[in-house]
Amino acid sequence: MPPRTSNSADPADTAAASPALRVAVLADSDTRWKWGALTARRLTAPGDGPGEDDRPVEISGLLLRGRATPTPRQLAEVGEVGVDAGRVREVTAVEFLHDVRDEGYDVVVLALVGGAVQAMLHGLAALGLPRRPVVVTGYVGVVYEKLADGLLLRHGADIVLANSRDDARRFRAVYEGVGADASAVTEAALPFLGGAPYRPEEGRDTVVFAAQPSVPASRADRTYLLRRLVEHARLHPKREVLLKLRSKPGEHTTHIEELPYQRLAERIPGGLPPNFRLVYGHMGEVLDRTDLLVTVSSTAALESLHRRIPTAILSDLGVRETLGNHHFIGSGLVTSWDGLDGGHRPRPDEEWVSGQGVAADGSYASAYDTARAKVAVLLGRDTLPGLAPYYTPATAPGYLPGILARHHLSADGHPLPGAVAPGETGRVRGAVRRTVRNAARGAYRHGVQRVAPVIRRMGDL
Repeated sequence: MPPRTSNSADPADTAAASPALRVAVLADSDTRWKWGALTARRLTAPGDGPGEDDRPVEISGLLLRGRATPTPRQLAEVGEVGVDAGRVREVTAVEFLHDVRDEGYDVVVLALVGGAVQAMLHGLAALGLPRRPVVVTGYVGVVYEKLADGLLLRHGADIVLANSRDDARRFRAVYEGVGADASAVTEAALPFLGGAPYRPEEGRDTVVFAAQPSVPASRADRTYLLRRLVEHARLHPKREVLLKLRSKPGEHTTHIEELPYQRLAERIPGGLPPNFRLVYGHMGEVLDRTDLLVTVSSTAALESLHRRIPTAILSDLGVRETLGNHHFIGSGLVTSWDGLDGGHRPRPDEEWVSGQGVAADGSYASAYDTARAKVAVLLGRDTLPGLAPYYTPATAPGYLPGILARHHLSADGHPLPGAVAPGETGRVRGAVRRTVRNAARGAYRHGVQRVAPVIRRMGDL
């Protein structure tokens, strides 16, 4: 979004003649795809301020191939992100780097796990492009574990988005604490907040439990939560009780789910009550009819708070770092199923809410102004400095090479021998290799997503 030059041309003619702003979003799961695509939209939305750009925007959707690569159903269920799910394509890390080299993107949004972000930063730096893209990354939700590890793996991007004022403060403290440049940290908000403010409706009484793929992890804990949810439905037969699920059995999201609630629900003694249902779909659509959102630590709680929907964070399994509900200490939302069964409705602490980026005060419209202005400044420069991650072969010689090797990159960011780039083989030979690779990847994904969890569960018997 470089500064516009003043002229007397019709703005519509100028926009039509201007080249489109080209943005690539690289994601490795359904939730990160949602975050990345919506972040790209918010960062490149036309504005009225100085230096804002009204060029059309072209967003290319790329999925980093791996065990959590979303299925077409998951992509469609993410909701409206401004990118046709049918045009999103899978790539390897090496294919992505060659795509960046060939396509000339203006902005790249890395919606990836920390190690993959670090690998892409080194790979992009190794390309040595005369004009590199602006690189943006961040987190898809609440940051409650591996704060230092995840942040330092993201260091080196031009912009590291923080979803709240509190996150921005924590992020800067980590970078400054190891002597790393913290100027990339930029306060924003979760890009998928929205929807109408909560309004109770006569005759509607709906409780929604937002499940998480890996929290809690054990069969006993997940069975306990499901049992209490079912008991709550039986205690309140006139209340609609919904279990909101992220994925269907065999699918993976950002985290692996080895014990799907769907399977556990089949074993509930006496079956499920008629006012209890399992639901999928876009979280915003479910929140449209929610009167109480219950969860352990899901980011859905922040979506709910943004809309002022009554929200409860469960303490039944303890308030622990491994569960992530410690993030909500001081929120006023922590309670138990016993309290909810008895009619308790937590009231959020307003000071706590104001620091969490949920923008329940109506300030959400301006949440991305600073980040958008940063992108505009970077795009307006003739040249950009080289990408300089904190981790290098000198600062982390025992850590970095392994991270890069997992994405078939050497310690200097270049593809390892044997990591064939697109178009480097003959037409027939290349087609055969692609077919074999795709079959192998399909078999690998089937093994990871379906066979391995079964074997692990059998081991627990």
